[in-house]
Amino acid sequence: MPQQVCTGAMMMCTFGAAPSTFNATPRPVMTSNMVAGVITDNIPMMNVPPFGVCMSLANPQVAAATAAALGVLTPMPCVPVLPAPWAPGAPTVLIANIPALDNTCKLMCAWAGVISISFPGQVTHQIP
Repeated sequence: MPQQVCTGAMMMCTFGAAPSTFNATPRPVMTSNMVAGVITDNIPMMNVPPFGVCMSLANPQVAAATAAALGVLTPMPCVPVLPAPWAPGAPTVLIANIPALDNTCKLMCAWAGVISISFPGQVTHQIP
């Protein structure tokens, strides 16, 4: 069964160089004494901090730096662009009428990265 995600969860992007820590939007619902996440917790810098440097050529900064380096991949600072919420969410568990976030959810970055949860932040609460 999937585990509920909360503040302090660890995330990884397929084009990022380092892991990042999830920060749920403050709300009164807690899991393991941490704020529980929902699928709309996808605001860059607030909920999803950067992943070090970005290595995706779909990112205009990386593409420009790589072109300037004569085709040698040149990573640039990560600035996530997240146009849609986490998917698919947990439709059986609603927090403030929004599906809860579990450790199987994925988040798509506009620069072609796929963000996934590597550690949910807690290990005691599962979502059916």
